[in-house]
Amino acid sequence: MNLQEKFNELKKAGELAFMPYIAAGDPDKKTTIKILNALIECGADIIELGMPFSDPIADGPTIQKASERALNAGMNTDIYFEICKKVNSTNTRVPVIAMTYYNIILHYGLEKFSKNCSESGIYGIIVPDLPVEESEPLLKACKKYNINLIFLIAQTTTDERIEKIIEHADGFLYLVSVLGVTGARSEIDAMANELVIRVKNKTNIPLCLGFGISKPSQVEEFKSNSELSGVIVGSAIVNIIEKNLSNPEMMLAELENFVRQMKTATRKRKEILA
Repeated sequence: MNLQEKFNELKKAGELAFMPYIAAGDPDKKTTIKILNALIECGADIIELGMPFSDPIADGPTIQKASERALNAGMNTDIYFEICKKVNSTNTRVPVIAMTYYNIILHYGLEKFSKNCSESGIYGIIVPDLPVEESEPLLKACKKYNINLIFLIAQTTTDERIEKIIEHADGFLYLVSVLGVTGARSEIDAMANELVIRVKNKTNIPLCLGFGISKPSQVEEFKSNSELSGVIVGSAIVNIIEKNLSNPEMMLAELENFVRQMKTATRKRKEILA
């Protein structure tokens, strides 16, 4: 099931997409596969799987530490694709998208990277440090292999730049709900809802909100915004992993409970969308 099919399915069901993020290889390859299977089983609609990088400029301390743990455990691009192939061999309903930085893709080769994404069951790529003005070579490779290149839009993005991004956008647009790097926050800026409305006035591409979302009550707040298609949750998930590094069974149990709660919060939107 690709991203468009998934968003259409959720819209008909009256649900926001719940999209958890984890860093591949944190704390190791075997545990990552178990975590991914648990996320799929417990309600994730789409999974954002980070490819660890030594200088993750968009990530806050929680995800930076996760990347460090993964790299220290031997994580690399080839192992990343092995993980995706393994999980997606039995996963047909939850699209997996890659989140990485452009240096990794350049070093690996644009064509080879896009081809391996396709062969590994990856439907989209998020590259936070790739400006839309420099995206054409990767866009070309992605289109060849039916991979969506997903762009970010922040509150500070100008209308002119938003329109340029929309021209190239596919899959969904990742809206940054707060200023700064990733990280769980207790409050989300009220301007986040305004950003959703501002972008939706220009496009019908699904809009997903990320950076800082960490609890069901925040999802409940955003659920009333009928222009929003999904929420992305990263640091809150990675915090659970970090807290339970010495107890993998507890880690999985807490992740499953959290994912179920977050997914429940995305439901019951039919009356809003009617």
